[in-house]
Amino acid sequence: MDVLSKSVGTVFPATQTTITAIAGDGIGPEVMRAVQRILAAAGAMITWEEAEAGAEVFRRGIASGVPQDTLDSIARTGLVLKGPLETPVGFGGKSANVTLRKFFELYANIRPVRELPGITTPFSGRGIDLVIVRENVEDLYTGIEHMQTAGAAQCLKLITEPGSERIIRLAFALTQAEARSRLVCATKANIMKMTEGMMKRVFERVSPEYASVTPTHMIIDNCAHQLVIAPEQFDVIVATNMNGDIISDLAAGLVGGLGVAQSANIGDSAAMFEAVHGSAPQIAGKDLANPTALLLSTVMMLRHIRDFTAAEKVEQALLVTLEEGRNLTGDVAPKGTGVGTTAFTEQVIANLGRVSRYPSRQYQPLQMPVWPDVVWHRPTLHETVGLDVFVETDAAPEALAASLQAVIGGSAFTLKMIENRGAQVWPARTGKPFLVDLFRCRFMLSAPTGNADAEIAQLIGRISAGHHWMHLEKLQRFDGVDGYTLAQGEN
Repeated sequence: MDVLSKSVGTVFPATQTTITAIAGDGIGPEVMRAVQRILAAAGAMITWEEAEAGAEVFRRGIASGVPQDTLDSIARTGLVLKGPLETPVGFGGKSANVTLRKFFELYANIRPVRELPGITTPFSGRGIDLVIVRENVEDLYTGIEHMQTAGAAQCLKLITEPGSERIIRLAFALTQAEARSRLVCATKANIMKMTEGMMKRVFERVSPEYASVTPTHMIIDNCAHQLVIAPEQFDVIVATNMNGDIISDLAAGLVGGLGVAQSANIGDSAAMFEAVHGSAPQIAGKDLANPTALLLSTVMMLRHIRDFTAAEKVEQALLVTLEEGRNLTGDVAPKGTGVGTTAFTEQVIANLGRVSRYPSRQYQPLQMPVWPDVVWHRPTLHETVGLDVFVETDAAPEALAASLQAVIGGSAFTLKMIENRGAQVWPARTGKPFLVDLFRCRFMLSAPTGNADAEIAQLIGRISAGHHWMHLEKLQRFDGVDGYTLAQGEN
């Protein structure tokens, strides 16, 4: 499957392309109409299939914010152009945006960040031109959360090896397709060695297959720092979901903010192109909205369907409009000179066919890996070495340890340590951590075993007699390597 691809000399597709259009909430319908007018004037061969999602759908009692008719439309077309969706406060369920990304496994979020003419920022003139590739469906955004006690919440950070590999391979391929030379993998692997470390390890494993690209690993906080200090050093950055979410918004701020930020969400069977900004209900229906972000996202969509002629024509007309500084919307125009959405749209249409001083980047086909439709599994030598039991109690660590040791005597397990909020509190170490009512109690088997379920069941039965346990985690070893971390202070 090719995404965001371009080849020199390509002309309009011979047939119409059907695209699902979700106007969205607030200013969404206005910017969608503006974009559709510009594309029609540019000669793009597109047929629109109108669909809905967002606040009005929530109000009708559909918890996902996305009706079945919309899902069916996307399944047919495989392409979506989407305006901003509101996530209502006080009613509705999960974000409709997340629903769409998860339902169609749109695993790659691509956010180009380029300095635009006519939009002055503290970074103008620095030549910022980079792309952030964000893993889009894993990490903390799986939304798996639990209250462990009334005052202690847990969120599951899920990073997988195939999830990391597919986003990293896409980032390398995009770097090559855009004739860029450097790819930075930004993680927090120095602290989260299992999860963020997974991304780093996969990056280092596949890097040798892309000889034309210079790979670099960077700690995410340093990456954020460098984006502000010297953003022109970056070509492409790939990151896990939450890290990518944060730094892509940071990077958008360098070139004018979310109001001009474009994005694509790419998967194996569908692609969704959307403006990053919100629905701005305070200006909805007042002909004040700036369609630039959705228009730039549409340019990405045109390249995705290989309508490179229309893509360059629309992009250059927008750049000419911004460069000349006439008839700009109020958010980017000099104070007191702004015009409305309609006038701005007409100015872009008038500039179709003109070329700015800012050339469009030349794109080559981007080859995405084809992933088999199977449940991914990597066989290993799999051993259980212990068990972490999370216990709710207001007892002091020493008292908790004594009571646990009393009930597990004669079992296959010994109590190794107790921690609270990540720090070992028994056996006591120097210092005095602040304690809450959720303690992780680590029990180790006398010898590793391939199946310890019977021993674990016996242990939990004993603990349950006098303690309120909340959560269990097996301590496992894969091919001789421990698959768990130590608590702070644990040896």
